[in-house]
Amino acid sequence: MTGFGNSTSETDTISISVDLRAVNNRYLKVHMRLPDSLNRFENRIEKLVRGRIARGTVQLSMRVHFPHNVSGYVIDAEAIQEYRRQLDSLSTGSDTDQPPGLTALLALPGVVVESKLMPDMIDSLWPAIEQAVSESLDQFDDFRKTEGSRMQVDLHRQCQLISDQLDEIARLAPEVVSEYRTKLLERLSKAVIESGVTISESDVIREVAVYADRCDINEEITRLRSHLQQFDTFLNGNTSLGRKLEFLGQEMYREINTVGSKANNVTISHNVVEMKAAIERVREVLQNVE
Repeated sequence: MTGFGNSTSETDTISISVDLRAVNNRYLKVHMRLPDSLNRFENRIEKLVRGRIARGTVQLSMRVHFPHNVSGYVIDAEAIQEYRRQLDSLSTGSDTDQPPGLTALLALPGVVVESKLMPDMIDSLWPAIEQAVSESLDQFDDFRKTEGSRMQVDLHRQCQLISDQLDEIARLAPEVVSEYRTKLLERLSKAVIESGVTISESDVIREVAVYADRCDINEEITRLRSHLQQFDTFLNGNTSLGRKLEFLGQEMYREINTVGSKANNVTISHNVVEMKAAIERVREVLQNVE
């Protein structure tokens, strides 16, 4: 599920800001951007994220700000001198422009580097890091709960639409065989009159029985209703069942497709089209459900 959360944790020695974003994914993938000095905490941070999020591609970005008396970055004077020495040697005896000034040199790789903090100081930062990550996850959860409530309402609405169309199909299903029998008798009567051929009642009954068996959709209706009931149970549960809901959505689409292929009736075909549109909406929403 998509979501966003951010938080800042401050101590006397450091200020840590965390931005947490997630986009849809069938599985859980966690990507982090941490300051070099905090890379040692990557596994611990990922454990916190995986303990709260089950699906999605998660991007966690962390920024560190030091107070005025502690610098997070330092200028490598030796690197500047080496750059200047090489530039001076290149410009000697040539018509090249004057070597770049200090501002340009500061932008070169390796000139401004992250300061090396003492190991004991880095270890002491974990409580602030944990707090910032946890609070960003809390905000992320609040965002998802709000979005999830909207999706739950939409899923209920689409399932109700499918259920209503299914009730109409169940009402029309017996008429399909009856209409076929009537049309068959009309065609046979016309054929008998035109050709004088005699057709037994048993032949008509057998033909109607074969057709009734071929277009029988009672099993599909029963299974689809069962899927809808189970879907509703999962949807109203207190645990995250996104993958099960996704599987049920696939099963419902399969049953709807079978109904459309077996039921030889224009009105039922229209009902099937409406159900397919609703189930596509369900499957689209479920991509965002954890």
